[in-house]
Amino acid sequence: MSMLTPPGMGGQYRITGDKYPRMRRPRRRGRLVFAIVASAAAVGLIGWGSLQLIDVFTGRGGKSSASGAKADCATKASPSPAANAKALPQPAQITVNVLNATPRSGLAKETADELKKRGFHIGTVGNATQEFDKKVKGIGVLLGPKTALDTTLPVLGTQLAGVDRRTDISRTGASVDLILGDKFKSLSSKADADKALAALTAPAPAADKKAGKNC
Repeated sequence: MSMLTPPGMGGQYRITGDKYPRMRRPRRRGRLVFAIVASAAAVGLIGWGSLQLIDVFTGRGGKSSASGAKADCATKASPSPAANAKALPQPAQITVNVLNATPRSGLAKETADELKKRGFHIGTVGNATQEFDKKVKGIGVLLGPKTALDTTLPVLGTQLAGVDRRTDISRTGASVDLILGDKFKSLSSKADADKALAALTAPAPAADKKAGKNC
């Protein structure tokens, strides 16, 4: 067997001439497939990134933000008045003592009768005590216990605009005094008093109003 005969051929073949067959390694198709898949993924990623950039520069991405803001504003709509209503007493639950601190006679009874028509419970009607008699220069004074500051006094105050509100920590009981002063002429009109009472019991939240303006 010739030295040029490749091993394993058993001497059946001989190599002649000056050209020899090249023994190539089998190609690895797996690498080729992987390269193709990786290239396709890279191209897809580049295309997606380009679309995102186009959305940013053309402002189309802002549409979704705007719609999201509108939806958020919708969720922040002002609650119903019933949800915001304060736990304030009704006029029928408030006992009012009407006291006259002026020289005009009959003023306390006249005012008490009008308050009664508007649903308030009337207690004592008469002249003011010496502490206040002829000493109230303004429209009047609402006087009650400390617990009345944010409950009965504001409700009664809707019937008389500009009245002064005071509390007495030593006072007991739930009744409140309406002490009529020198500048008192009459209660607020029933229409104005009703509007003031409605605004007191069901105010619109200031935060929601601001949010509505931004929307």
